[in-house]
Amino acid sequence: MNKKILEYLKKIQIEKEIDILLACETGSRAWGFPSPDSDYDVRFIYKHKINWYLSLKQQKDTIEVMYENNEIDLSGWDIKKSLNLLWKSNPPLLERIQSPIIYVSNKEFLDGMQNLAKQSYSKIATMHHYLNMSRKVFADIKGAQKIKLKKLFYALRTSVACKWILDRDEMPPIDFHTILNQLELKESIRTRIYNLIKLKATKSESYLHHEELELNNFIEQLIILAESKANSLPPSKAKIEDLNDFFINTISN
Repeated sequence: MNKKILEYLKKIQIEKEIDILLACETGSRAWGFPSPDSDYDVRFIYKHKINWYLSLKQQKDTIEVMYENNEIDLSGWDIKKSLNLLWKSNPPLLERIQSPIIYVSNKEFLDGMQNLAKQSYSKIATMHHYLNMSRKVFADIKGAQKIKLKKLFYALRTSVACKWILDRDEMPPIDFHTILNQLELKESIRTRIYNLIKLKATKSESYLHHEELELNNFIEQLIILAESKANSLPPSKAKIEDLNDFFINTISN
């Protein structure tokens, strides 16, 4: 599938007259708990030729294409949009530049984005993103006797990310295994999650699983803790001038 993804990325570059600076996997494959039939969530950051940015007309700054009967989902953000999201410590953007599965990468660009991300990281903004996601997904599974296992993992990933934000100074890793291994968690919880990761690797996306009471209680406790501390967390200390300089340098080269 990698070969097909690279071919489609090259096709998009030619058709849209863009330069892809980073293309990577997100979603369950990058998080570390895919199912056998998980689709490919390919996300990329691109730039246009410099004159594109000089137009008075508001330009479309996203590209979305589906291939292979929707099995390959490609979605791209322009560099200017991406840096504005980085300035806001946008978690989906932070996840993209940490992905362990890279299809295309300009090393200088990726190194620069990762350095700027460390400066732009806002605990309060990132917390509210993951907390809102965790609340929403948990409301769908709490008390249900049968649930989609993928939904349980969405609730686990986002709630554990909240704990990471409270416990650590660096931004949450995209890799769920890294979070599980580096946080202080009850061993029975960690073991159960890893057992479910193994189970998920054998089940389709539509698989229905029974209620996991201990994990539900764990998720709920993390949500309550995050809610009590979210608004007291610090914002970003980034300087917009640094992001602007990086933007000008990137589109000029």
